[in-house]
Amino acid sequence: MKYYIIAGEASGDLHGSNLMKGLLAHDPSCDIRFWGGDKMAAVGGTLVRDYRDNAVMGLVEVIGRLGSILRNLRFCRQDILGWKPDAVILIDYPGFNLRIARFAHEHGFKVFYYIPPKVWARGEGRIRLLKKYVDRTFIIFPFEVPYFKAKGVSAIYNGNPLVDNITSTPSVHMTREEFLRSHSLTDDGREIIALLAGSRKMEVDYLLPRLIKTAGILKKKTGGRFRFLLAAAPSIAPSYYAKYIGGNPDIEVIHGDTYGVLSHAKAAAISSGTASLEAAVTGTPQVVCYGMNPITFALARMVVRLDTVSLANMILGRHIFRELLQGDCTPEHIADELLRMTDDATYRNRMLADYRDMMALLGEKDSAQRTAADIERLIKENN
Repeated sequence: MKYYIIAGEASGDLHGSNLMKGLLAHDPSCDIRFWGGDKMAAVGGTLVRDYRDNAVMGLVEVIGRLGSILRNLRFCRQDILGWKPDAVILIDYPGFNLRIARFAHEHGFKVFYYIPPKVWARGEGRIRLLKKYVDRTFIIFPFEVPYFKAKGVSAIYNGNPLVDNITSTPSVHMTREEFLRSHSLTDDGREIIALLAGSRKMEVDYLLPRLIKTAGILKKKTGGRFRFLLAAAPSIAPSYYAKYIGGNPDIEVIHGDTYGVLSHAKAAAISSGTASLEAAVTGTPQVVCYGMNPITFALARMVVRLDTVSLANMILGRHIFRELLQGDCTPEHIADELLRMTDDATYRNRMLADYRDMMALLGEKDSAQRTAADIERLIKENN
């Protein structure tokens, strides 16, 4: 079979790579053409577009890139027509992928949506598009099961693939000393604080300067008790971090091992998104820090219906950890919360207990494998 897969950001590249492994396990001879990144490329197939050339978030930012987005849409449509896949598989990235869903459906292609738009947060009008143009939707959060059922969307829940991603990472199972040595670092006994500044340049621009100031505040308050490891996102070039960090000795950048950084950290300051759920799965106490262009943020507050922006909080249905958003996202507030998570045993243990409750809701392992099997089955049933 021939699969055309479209992922538009770092998390989609990760989930897409696991789905591709599942598809190849069920059909080693299948042909995959995709939009994604390094993780998907490492599995095989043909990379059409790298998501790092297209990743953009926020109304103001999208307007600035509109010409490029429209050119990519035209190219993608022609590429699908020319290649004639057995199925088009869309991963998140709704602004782009819903347009492709309509096009593919109207031209007779099977369309599957793996990780659909977060319509339970905003944009419920997209439900109509899912029902009209998507043959089957695959969801990865347990709270989505009753939601999509009530909306009449044919959705399948096979668990969350992050559980498999994390438990299969070697550095997660290393000792602290082994982990540091694997990155050519010496264990000096300091407690590790993980810093995750986001996977988009606009997120790094907003959060990294605040995290650097946070490290400085904690260094003064504690006399150098902490070691700060910045887990670099694969979508961000090392040179981009360097322009903020320069020769700052307090921030050490770790590439290609986010799960290792998280699993060996005492606590973490994290940009909202998939990374927040990753920290919960690794059992790392965290504070979520996020902000954006003020105009974009004001518009978002008008349309988003949630009282939390973090997936782990959504899954459990209560606030497991704090979210410092926009005006509250200050170095002083971040530093205070990191100290509370490391020094207040009651607060820390309650967070860890909530993580265990959340994990019980996520479901079984091998999520992507089961989704791949369902996709293959559904194609065969309708041929």
